[in-house]
Amino acid sequence: MPKSKFEQIIFTLCMVLVMVYGMVCYNVVLNTHVFNNSVFFAALHELPIMVPIAFILEALLVGRFAFHKASQLVDPKTSHPFHFVIAISVVTVICMCPLMSFAATLLFQREAVAANGFLGTWLKTIALNFPMALCYQLFYAGPFVRFLFSERNPLVRFLKKAN
Repeated sequence: MPKSKFEQIIFTLCMVLVMVYGMVCYNVVLNTHVFNNSVFFAALHELPIMVPIAFILEALLVGRFAFHKASQLVDPKTSHPFHFVIAISVVTVICMCPLMSFAATLLFQREAVAANGFLGTWLKTIALNFPMALCYQLFYAGPFVRFLFSERNPLVRFLKKAN
C-alpha cells in the first residue's frame, strides 16, 4: 500500500484509470448492446475526458471523505486491515458513482436527457452503474491495484531490493 504522498497519488491514478476504463467499457456495452473487441477500443476515446474528472474528484473530495467515513464505520486500530480497506472502497463507490454518473450524463447522454430529462437520466445512470461499480471495485479493480502496490508483486520486491 502507498506510504508517501507521491505513492498515494500514483495509487489513486492507477485506481482511477482501472475503474474508469472498466466502467466506460460497461457503459459502452449498455449503450450499444454489443460486447465485442470494439468495446475496448471505443472506451479508450472517453478516457482522456473521464480520467481527469475522476482523479480530481477522488483526490480533492472523495478520498479524504471516504477515509474519514470508513474510520467512523470501522476502527482501523482494532479491526482487521481488510475490513478498513473494504469500508473505504464501499464509501468511495457510494460517493463516486453519483458524481461520475452526473459527469457522464452531462457529457455523453444528450439524446436521453432530451427525451427523459436530466434528473431521470442521471438517476437511471446511477441505478445501472452502482451495482457494477461496487462489484468491480470490490472483486476486480481494488484487488488488482492493491496487488500492484503490494509486497507480493515481484516487481515491487525487485525495486525494494534495488534500493
